[in-house]
Amino acid sequence: MTILSSTESARRADEGKDEVIFIASPYLKYLAGGLKVAVFLSLFFIASATQAANPLDVVINEIAWMGTVNLANDEWIELYNNAESPISLDGWQLVAQDGTPKINLSGTIPANGFYLLERTDDTTVPNILADQIYTGALGNSGENLKLYDSSNNVIDGVDCSAGWFAGDNKTKQTMERINPLVSGSDSSNWQTSQNPGGTPKTENSKQNQELRITNQEIKQAEDVPPLTPPPASLEAREYPSGIVINEILPFPVGPDAEEEWIEVFNQNNFEVDLSGWQIADTAGKTYTLPVGTKISAQGFLVLPRPTTKITLNNDEDGLSLIQPNGNILDSVNYQKAPQGQSYNRTEGGWVWSSTLTPGSANIIPAPSSKIKDEEKNKEEPQKELAAVSESFRQIQEKQISKPLFTFLIALGLAIFSGVIILIFKKKFKNASNID
Repeated sequence: MTILSSTESARRADEGKDEVIFIASPYLKYLAGGLKVAVFLSLFFIASATQAANPLDVVINEIAWMGTVNLANDEWIELYNNAESPISLDGWQLVAQDGTPKINLSGTIPANGFYLLERTDDTTVPNILADQIYTGALGNSGENLKLYDSSNNVIDGVDCSAGWFAGDNKTKQTMERINPLVSGSDSSNWQTSQNPGGTPKTENSKQNQELRITNQEIKQAEDVPPLTPPPASLEAREYPSGIVINEILPFPVGPDAEEEWIEVFNQNNFEVDLSGWQIADTAGKTYTLPVGTKISAQGFLVLPRPTTKITLNNDEDGLSLIQPNGNILDSVNYQKAPQGQSYNRTEGGWVWSSTLTPGSANIIPAPSSKIKDEEKNKEEPQKELAAVSESFRQIQEKQISKPLFTFLIALGLAIFSGVIILIFKKKFKNASNID
């Protein structure tokens, strides 16, 4: 198509070249300008979506390594964009160290938005559309995941090769990242989701977010000189008492590594922030509660072993609850742990109970009638034995006393006989002198 001025179009019309399209010259300038703007905007949006990424621009934000309540194979992974503009994932890869899964990414992740990867098909997470389908299972014992950009630069990593930092295979609660600007290989930067199924394509559970250090505070803290006071969220605060270790399970019926847990109880009538508090065992293993951890008034906080990495020995061990200022607020020690029983705090002291109550008040079952009968049967033989022993003692005393009585009688008779003989001798002697 040829664009002509009014003069040129008239000339060509006279020559019979009627295929010419006439556009008045005053509008030609505006059309050309509009085309330039359109081309500029197109190039701008393309450049914005394909701009080079920096470390932690896109992060692994949530992992359903255990599957869902419907199917263990329904695994999914969620990415999050920390940047203020969309980022193209074309040519990016999400790869496990052992090679499975190995996901070639594509498409665009929106600014401050989410990108959902579902395994095998789009039915893994019902009612939520997957951004990409992948194949390859995540190992339940852990994975070392790395996120590469199109230039093969590592943008994020989650090293759980020694075991997943969080999540629950039994309840199907997912592993959620606490702060997207903190390293994914920091175990304290992960939490177990509040509910089974997690939070696909939405903000992670609130349990550790209300007092979470904001991204802006982190950036400020990185630029603050060492002598400058830390951000307000990190300032020293008062630490209340009334937080106690309430129940522990050292020797579960199932695998110790997965089913051991520690329960903390808030005796106060107000919520308490436990950010920076620690649980430590006698071997020196310590778990620091992440920033934003709260325990409600008269509430419970259950800390599973996969989260704390604290091993409760079956033979003998102990725990301490330590405030951020180093004060040991509470402690408990136990000897040999019976299998399947938890160690419970009661008003009368610590006792073992076969009724496990993680997240609720302790229950100590009363002795059954069978146990009472067994104890009674044990007491009766003991009473009979005591009676036999008393009888035997009395018999022994009698056996000792009888010979002594006989000896005294014999001695008395001997003395009496001797006196009689002396009297008779004296009489006989007097009679002889008279004669």
